Amino acid sequence: MFDYLIVGAGFAGSVLAERLASNAGKKVLIVDTRNHIGGNAYDFYNEAGILIHKYGPHIFHTNSAEVFDYLSKFTEWRPYQHRVKASVDGQYLPIPINLETINQLYGLNLTSFELNDFFASVAEPKEKILTSEDVVVNKVGRELYEKFFRGYTRKQWGLDPSELDASVTARVPTRTNRDDRYFTDTYQAMPLQGYTRMFEKMLSHPNIKIMVNTDYREIINMIPYREMIYTGPVDEFFDFKFGKLPYRSMEFKHETHDKPVYQSAPVINYPNDYAYTRITEFKYLTGQEHTRTSIVYEYPQAEGDPYYPIPRPENNLTYKKYKELADNTPGVYFVGRLATYKYYNMDQVVAQALTLYNRLNEDYTMDLTESIRKAATALPKEFVNSTLIAPLTNVVSSNGNGKHDVK
Repeated sequence: MFDYLIVGAGFAGSVLAERLASNAGKKVLIVDTRNHIGGNAYDFYNEAGILIHKYGPHIFHTNSAEVFDYLSKFTEWRPYQHRVKASVDGQYLPIPINLETINQLYGLNLTSFELNDFFASVAEPKEKILTSEDVVVNKVGRELYEKFFRGYTRKQWGLDPSELDASVTARVPTRTNRDDRYFTDTYQAMPLQGYTRMFEKMLSHPNIKIMVNTDYREIINMIPYREMIYTGPVDEFFDFKFGKLPYRSMEFKHETHDKPVYQSAPVINYPNDYAYTRITEFKYLTGQEHTRTSIVYEYPQAEGDPYYPIPRPENNLTYKKYKELADNTPGVYFVGRLATYKYYNMDQVVAQALTLYNRLNEDYTMDLTESIRKAATALPKEFVNSTLIAPLTNVVSSNGNGKHDVK
C-alpha cells in the first residue's frame, strides 16, 4: 500500500515525493506518461555530447531563500545571469528594453534621466490597464510596442496582445538604466550537473518508487494507495466535463553546428521575422566547453503538449468550474501549472509544492496528536504517565517555530 500516488514527475510531483518520503516517512509511487523524470526541465547529453534542454531553455531564478536552499540539497550551482537580445530593424538589441536598447535603436546618447523623459513623450497613458497591449503602450508607446512586443506575442499566443490579459506582457520590465539582465532575482543560477541529475537525487529515497511511460489511469485500479497528488491537466482529470482548457504548445527544433559559438547571446528573440519566436544556444546556459554547439528553435502552435495556459477571462471562468470540482474531490490534491491552470516559473511551482507539503504534514500531525489524546483519555489515569504511554506523547514535538515535526 502506497500512502501517495503522485501523477507527474516534474517539479511539483518530485518535490512532494521527496518531502513526503524523506521527512514524513511516507511511501510514494510517482508516475509519468513520458519516458523520463524532470518534466519540462528534463535535460540530457545529445549525440554530440552537449547538454541540452529537450523542451526549451529553463533558467532558474528566485527571490525565495527557502526555495533556493531546498533545491541546494540536491545540486550544486553554476552562477548564471540570463541575457536576451531581440532582432529588430537589422540590429540585435538588449531586451528587456533599457537605456542601451533605445540608444542603439535610434542612434542616441541619452542618459537615464533623459530616457525617463523620452518614455513619457512616447507613452500612451491608459486610464485602465486591461490588456497586454495596454501594459506596453502605457509605458513605452506604440512604436516600441510594434517593434518588440506585438509580433512576438502574436506568434507566441496566436492572439493579438489586445486580446490577452495584462499579465502576459507585465512580466517583462522596462528599465531606464543599462542593466541588460533578463532577471533581477536574488538567486540566479543553473544546476551544475543539469536538471535531470538534480531530479535523480531528489527522487533517490528508498520510499519512492518511479514508473515512467505510465498513464496513471492504467494502474489506478491495480495499485493500492491512500491519497493522490495530481499535477496533470485539470480538465483531463475530469474528462473535459466543461470542455478543454486552451493551451499554447510548442515544437522544438534542435540543431548541432560545427562551430564553438552560434550566436551573440544565450537567447535571441525574433519578434517580427520567421515562424519561430527565438533561438537558444545551450552552452551559454550550462557553461559547457565543447568544440561544437547546439541550439533550439521554438515554434509556437495550437496543438500538442500543453505548455502555456492562455490567460483570457473566458478561460479563467472555465477553470473556476474545474477548480470547484477539484476542491470537492476528496483524497486528491491538485498542484502545479497544469493542475491549477496558471503559468508559474519553476521556483513558484517549488514553493507551491512545499506549501502543500507543509499543509499535509500539519494535517497528519494534528490527526496523530488527536489519536494519541483519545488513546490516553481512554485509559485509566494512572497509566497515562506510565512507561507504556508517555513515549507516545513525545512522538510529536515542537521544532521551535510554532510547527511540529514527526520524529
